[in-house]
Amino acid sequence: MNTSDLKIDLINRITQLKEARIIEEIQKILDFELDQNDYILTEEQKERVAEGREEYKNKKYLSEDQANQDIEEWLKEK
Repeated sequence: MNTSDLKIDLINRITQLKEARIIEEIQKILDFELDQNDYILTEEQKERVAEGREEYKNKKYLSEDQANQDIEEWLKEK
């Protein structure tokens, strides 16, 4: 299915929706994706990004496999 077909299909499906909540969620996603303005971070967010970069630089992160393994172990504990 090409992009034009996907758009038409999406438009048709959206017009059939009856739940305002779902339509609002779709709108939020589109607003976020189509927003061309710079995203302004708070000071706290900037600090957290800096911390994350520092952690990455120092290799203080989990691989996807290790993270998935940890999650599996946590789920088994419950």
